[in-house]
Amino acid sequence: MTRKLPIGIQGFEGLRKDGYVYVDKTEYIYRLVHEGKPYFLSRPRRFGKSLLLSTMKAYWEGKKELFAGLAIEKLEENNPDAWKSYPVFYFDFNGTNYQNKTALEDIIDEQLRRWEKDFHIDVKEKVSLGERFRDLMTEAANQTGLRCVVLVDEYDKPLLDVIDHQELQEHNKEVFKGFFSTLKSFDEYIRFIFITGVSKFHKVSIFSDLNQLKDISLTKKYAAICGISESELQTMFGQEIRFLAEEQGLTQKECLNTLKKTYDGYHFYPNSSGVYNPFSLLNAFADGEFGSYWFETGTPTFLIQQLRNNQFDVRKFTDQTIFSSESTLKDYTGESLDPVPFLYQTGYLTISDYDAKRKRYTLSFPNEEVRYGFLESLMPSYVPKATAGNGLDIFTLDEAIESGNLEQIRNVLTGLFDGITYTLETDPFEHYFQAVIYLVFTLLGKFCQCEMHTYTGRIDCRVQTRDFIYLIEFKRDDTAQEALAQIDSKDYALPFVADSRKLYKIGVSFDTESRKLKDWAVAE
Repeated sequence: MTRKLPIGIQGFEGLRKDGYVYVDKTEYIYRLVHEGKPYFLSRPRRFGKSLLLSTMKAYWEGKKELFAGLAIEKLEENNPDAWKSYPVFYFDFNGTNYQNKTALEDIIDEQLRRWEKDFHIDVKEKVSLGERFRDLMTEAANQTGLRCVVLVDEYDKPLLDVIDHQELQEHNKEVFKGFFSTLKSFDEYIRFIFITGVSKFHKVSIFSDLNQLKDISLTKKYAAICGISESELQTMFGQEIRFLAEEQGLTQKECLNTLKKTYDGYHFYPNSSGVYNPFSLLNAFADGEFGSYWFETGTPTFLIQQLRNNQFDVRKFTDQTIFSSESTLKDYTGESLDPVPFLYQTGYLTISDYDAKRKRYTLSFPNEEVRYGFLESLMPSYVPKATAGNGLDIFTLDEAIESGNLEQIRNVLTGLFDGITYTLETDPFEHYFQAVIYLVFTLLGKFCQCEMHTYTGRIDCRVQTRDFIYLIEFKRDDTAQEALAQIDSKDYALPFVADSRKLYKIGVSFDTESRKLKDWAVAE
């Protein structure tokens, strides 16, 4: 029987009552509850934050029946104070378009009105949102005899949605300042606070006012609080793994290896075990194929523009040279020109290594879904002509390489560079040259074995198919013959002496002044 997978299900109560598969994260909730601090957690979108908060909400509302058979049921069995029904104020900032100037105030007002009705509070005229929340918590605590629980889901959406609209973003920051400052001065009425988001805007008062807020985003014991670990995958989804393997004609071991390289690899603490993106993993099980699901909503335009404007060396994405400190990874002001912390917080990059002596993190793509999806989203910005159907796309290049059509390979590369529009002052040719070559051949690696190297003394690009091997050296303002000579002088072909496949050595020269592919030479 096919099991019900919770794709897009963010409500814990409905998930449990309707019989969906649930990966038990309640041990983490038990730990958080009994440590009792105000918490903040940053995780990428579609990573299970909303379900986590919904589960907390059900716990604090005392809905014990929903937790039958879960870890927290046993952990709380000797606790006489467990399963009380606390007043819970769950602020959900998802699902609203914040382009309207009063959108944030409207959504807060709507949620406050619902709770004010529940506690029979008459709202006075000209009372601020912050004052209303203060009165609400006071009354709720007095009526129930229990302190309040405050859960805030995706607090930063009203800020991220208007990141290109500085005036509106500042307005929303001021709204938050007036509203959440209440949390600092009303400790006596608050039992528990948990806030989630993608980014931590450290200049937002929700963090400066709540200076006791515990940020667990890079904490070892909470590294797997969202997402699906390897052990959870194999323990909980054996049936789905077998189905996917059968659909794809793979052994279970091959299926697990493909799942791992496609959706695993997120690390939220140095040297921790990787976790899978739950949204992509569940969709793959449901569809019976290894699709690209996380990118359905696309990459933010402002992020692509920021990478291009800052002349970010895109080759760093795969050559292990993106470094960061812990403070940089945790804090994103919204004003910084450095895209790295935002790339990490939004899930495009993850921790791949850590130098404890230097206290320096190394970042890279977590998996192939993110690698290829992100680079595909960058392509139109760097190579606007590379659209499917015009003969200048990755598919056409792949077909030419698979068939050994050297003339078509040259035509595609020439066409990709021909007429690229950019401003010389802000986008120097060297930056464009390196970025386009990297993007084209890294994306080509999705279809055939293609390696781009960026270190001196190694071939620029090596492409292997079933029948052919291509060794390609690129030069700027030099001759194609010089490129070929380097392939020979460095013995780049030596590892393939005994290989039966046809080997082509290709020298490619680009001209800085004309900004075009100038010269091309081939040797066998």
